Amino acid sequence: MARALNEWLWQHEFWLPPGITWEDMKESEDIHYPQPRDLLLSIPFALILVVIRYIFERAIALPLGAKLGVRDKQRPNAQPNPILETFYSTHCKNPKESELISLAKQCDLPVRKVERWFRRRRNTDRPSLSKKFCEACWRFTFYVIAFFTGLAVLHDVSMQTVPPAPLQPSLFWYYMLELSFYWSLVFTLPCDVKRKDFKEQIVHHAATIFLISFSYCANYIRIGTLVLVIHDASDCFLEPTKIFNYMKWKKTCDSLFMIFAAVFLISRLIIFPYTVLYNTYYYSMEIFQPFFGYYFVNALLITLQLLHIFWSCLIIHMVYKFILQGTV
Repeated sequence: MARALNEWLWQHEFWLPPGITWEDMKESEDIHYPQPRDLLLSIPFALILVVIRYIFERAIALPLGAKLGVRDKQRPNAQPNPILETFYSTHCKNPKESELISLAKQCDLPVRKVERWFRRRRNTDRPSLSKKFCEACWRFTFYVIAFFTGLAVLHDVSMQTVPPAPLQPSLFWYYMLELSFYWSLVFTLPCDVKRKDFKEQIVHHAATIFLISFSYCANYIRIGTLVLVIHDASDCFLEPTKIFNYMKWKKTCDSLFMIFAAVFLISRLIIFPYTVLYNTYYYSMEIFQPFFGYYFVNALLITLQLLHIFWSCLIIHMVYKFILQGTV
């Protein structure tokens, strides 16, 4: 059964355009093509990135934050209370008024003290400023390295989008770097700072991993590289914006935010649809007939574009507030 499932999964009709089979992508001594088994390397590489991130945050980012004046606020701890702690852990972190009254009776405490206990308990779970600073430093370092690596790769290779195209070593290692990073983000989700768009970030990570993996197997790594570079461009400005915000450098933070907003809106709402979606959705149909991979890749790209629109609305709202209030 496993063999039959494997043969069905790897039918060339699913992955490759009509007229191209896996036989056309067999490796030789001089020519190498993307092989699906290569993607397994991203898992141990992701674990290595997690270790590197841990060392980087402890040895570099944390001392740097302390020197730059990033200090955690002292938060009063909630008094130990088994009844309230059980409710907090198993039911709700922000109980309604009726639940507060019920819990106050069980604990023989005033409702106001119970309400204060939950507020302090929630504050205890909130990530510290130094944790946010370290996370932003790590992502900023990676995005800068990945962005300039992607530019170098794009400069060295032809943007041929039709397989089969030989795999260059620079493309292989760039893909492994990006895929490993997004896997590492998935592995550290329980520990990372949970922001308001946490669910959207999960969708984004999943779509990105599927897109990277499928484009590699189907030998669309050149257009995939372009997608990754476009995304990394704005992230290079987002993370330092957060860093200066944590440092309380408001003017620098506001200036970087405006640059980030401009780069994000241009790259995600103009460059991405024009250079990526147009080629994968319209231009590719002039070269070959649609197949499963055509619909699958475009569905993932459209999912990313919908997320771009969602985040763009938030950014435009922040820019509007900035114009009215003078600060982000």
